[in-house]
Amino acid sequence: MTSDRIPPRGPGRDDPALTALGFACSLEQLVRTEGSQVLATMRRLTGDLDAAQDAVADACLAALETWPVSGIPQRPGAWLTTVARRKALDRIRRESSRGDRELEAMARLEIDEPISYHDVRDDQLRLIFTCCHPSLSREAQVALALRLLCGLTTVEIAHAFLEREATIGQRISRAKSKIAANRIAYRVPGAAELPDRLAGVLAVVQLLFTTGHHAPVGPSSGHIDMASEAIRLAELLASLMPDEPEVIGLAVLLQATWARRATWTDLDGEFVSLRDADRSRWDRDAVAVASSRLQSALRLGRPGPYQVQAALSCVHSSAPTFADTNWVEMVALYDVLLRLTPSVAVRVNRAIAVAECHGPEAGLALLDELGATESRVQRWHHFHVARANMLEACRRGHDAALAWQAALDSDCNDVDRRFITRRLAAVER
Repeated sequence: MTSDRIPPRGPGRDDPALTALGFACSLEQLVRTEGSQVLATMRRLTGDLDAAQDAVADACLAALETWPVSGIPQRPGAWLTTVARRKALDRIRRESSRGDRELEAMARLEIDEPISYHDVRDDQLRLIFTCCHPSLSREAQVALALRLLCGLTTVEIAHAFLEREATIGQRISRAKSKIAANRIAYRVPGAAELPDRLAGVLAVVQLLFTTGHHAPVGPSSGHIDMASEAIRLAELLASLMPDEPEVIGLAVLLQATWARRATWTDLDGEFVSLRDADRSRWDRDAVAVASSRLQSALRLGRPGPYQVQAALSCVHSSAPTFADTNWVEMVALYDVLLRLTPSVAVRVNRAIAVAECHGPEAGLALLDELGATESRVQRWHHFHVARANMLEACRRGHDAALAWQAALDSDCNDVDRRFITRRLAAVER
């Protein structure tokens, strides 16, 4: 008789404590990723966002208590859906008074039918478009969708926005209240409504991938399953809007970056820079497909920021070595992107490209100008890392050590922190 569960992983031979910790982290991430998908379905079944969140939270808690003992189910999402359904139904039954909405929810919850892949896909599309309703501000749209659809914590979203946690918490709370008060429909909008919501939806998917590729906080460098989920959503959007070049641009951006995933970290899970990556491990076939898709999008004649970012990723991914990267083209593309989206991240990354193209002094001047005019960038470790690298290249060891220390004092994940600590120690020596 075969089991339908994956056995719980026991302690390793070398370091039982670390192995157990790794299993706990991966289990928590699995529950969070699967739970965010279940939430979309529970929103449809309960008809209420808060009720859906409560039911999924109860189910996730049950999973974290049960799975380490009994093993992870072969279909974790189906397990969570079944438990969340039961939890939601129990809550409604305990209520002394039930209106029409609660009775309708009970009827849907009591139908014991399996949820198909297409149901889950459609539910996720409905939820992401609900979160990105044009009556909400762009910042609120993205923050709410990241919290509900993607399962990111308020802390992770705050780091992604370079904002304070309290600000993001208030933004999400107000957005949920507005959806409830205005009875915003839970559906995929018609073709005429898509343009008003598209920018928010694309921003959500990109930030989900970015967090999966490079986690802002926590013990891991990233979450591969979160990044792959973003790719899946991007491809869903591409199937929904095959003639929208920015949707294709986003899908290409993620595909070209995903092709390099084998060298995001080394075998010990430590950070690997783009300069030091073993490019023989990159998926060259995927890069070729991504480049071809990008050309198809550009032929539609409606360029936008995601197509430019896709082009940047393709330039990186196509270069046989770091030295062979076409930095002149990179700077030109960043110039275009800066006109389209003049964000802090774009300005920092453009400065890095300028440093490679015109020397570290030129890039450093741009970063120092940015640091003097934009206070938020001081909380971003990537800004300080970029400065430290350029200062080292300028042979300004003392200033480089100060920049590495500033990076260490900023918010970052544990893998980045270890990398920064090693670089700081090397400079101080």
